[in-house]
Amino acid sequence: MKLVRFGAPGQEKPGLIDSSGKIRDLSGVVSDIGGEVLTRAGLAKIAALDPAGLPLAPEGVRLGSCVARPGNFIAVGLNYADHAAETNNPIPEEPVLFNKAPNCVVGPNDDVMVPKNSQKLDWEVELVIVIGDRARYVDEKDALKHVAGYTICNDVSERHFQIERAGQWTKGKGSETFGPLGPWMVTTDELTDTSSLGMWLEVNGERVQNGSTKTMIFNVAYLVSYISQFMVLDPGDIITTGTPPGVGLGFKPPRYLKAGDVVRLGIDGLGEQQQTIVPFKL
Repeated sequence: MKLVRFGAPGQEKPGLIDSSGKIRDLSGVVSDIGGEVLTRAGLAKIAALDPAGLPLAPEGVRLGSCVARPGNFIAVGLNYADHAAETNNPIPEEPVLFNKAPNCVVGPNDDVMVPKNSQKLDWEVELVIVIGDRARYVDEKDALKHVAGYTICNDVSERHFQIERAGQWTKGKGSETFGPLGPWMVTTDELTDTSSLGMWLEVNGERVQNGSTKTMIFNVAYLVSYISQFMVLDPGDIITTGTPPGVGLGFKPPRYLKAGDVVRLGIDGLGEQQQTIVPFKL
C-alpha cells in the first residue's frame, strides 16, 4: 500500500493511493497516518478495505507529510561509504546518531525556508524507515517486523550551524521546514527489499546526487535493532538513514542553497519530492 496525508497544513486527512494512482480518503476509517494506525494490526485493517468504496480526494490537493508528526525523528550520519569519503571522514564503527526536531516535518513539495543567520544551507536525499510495532531491544533478525514502511526525506542541513557552532549536529538539522517527508509511505509488503534502491537529487535541474542504498554501511534491519538498544521506538517514529555523495559540502569549492533555488529528489519505488527555497520570515 501507499499511504498519504492530504489537505491544507494542519488540516491533513489520511489517504491511500489506489491502483489508478488516485488518492482515496481514509478519514472515515482512521484518524491519521501515525501511531497505532501503523502497527501490523492497524495496517491490516486498512489493507482489508476496498479502495473503490472510499471517497476520492480533490484533484491536485496538497500532500502533507505522509506520516503525522512523529514522537521521535532520529537520523543516521555518515551511513554511506562514498559520502563518508567525500566529506573526508572515516567509516564509522557504529552508527552515528542525532535528532531532527519532530516539528521540522513538512510536506514533500512544501517550501523550505532559509533559517535566520544561515550561511551554508545544504541538501541530502535519504531513505526513511517508518516504525510500525513498538521496538525495544530488538534482535536484528526480528527488526523488520517492527517496520511499517518507507518514505523519502530531504535531510535539509545548515552546515555552519552543524559543524562550526560547536556541540551536536542537531543544531544544523532541526530548523523549520528541514524535514520534507513523502510523497507517500510504501508499506513493507509492497517494498520488500531496500538493499539496492537508486536515489538522486537535482538542484535547479542539475543532477548533483546519483547514488544507491547499496553503499549503505548499516542496513535497515541493523539500524532498527541498534537504535532500539538505546531508546524505545514507538509506532510512527521515523529514522532517516543517511545520504549518498553529492551534497553541497562535498563540492570543491562547496555549493550551498539560496532563496529561489529548486530542489527535486527521488528514490526508486518511493516517488519524488520538489521544494523551492524561500527567504527567512517570521
